[in-house]
Amino acid sequence: MPDMTIIQENLPLLIPLFLIQLVLMITALIHLLNHPNVKRGSKIMWIFIIVFVNTFGPIAYFLFGRSEE
Repeated sequence: MPDMTIIQENLPLLIPLFLIQLVLMITALIHLLNHPNVKRGSKIMWIFIIVFVNTFGPIAYFLFGRSEE
């Protein structure tokens, strides 16, 4: 069984990181669903990238996937 003291000690760092990741993911999904065009790939592909690649998926979408429209 994992040592829970490590998690408890790092909880003040983990909670803000989790919240940043969650807000970034939700923002990217809302932007993707509200805009008709994506620059590269399909919307389904970007949904999977945003959701399953954690922090780097939404960042990749904002850098490479969203269109300028």
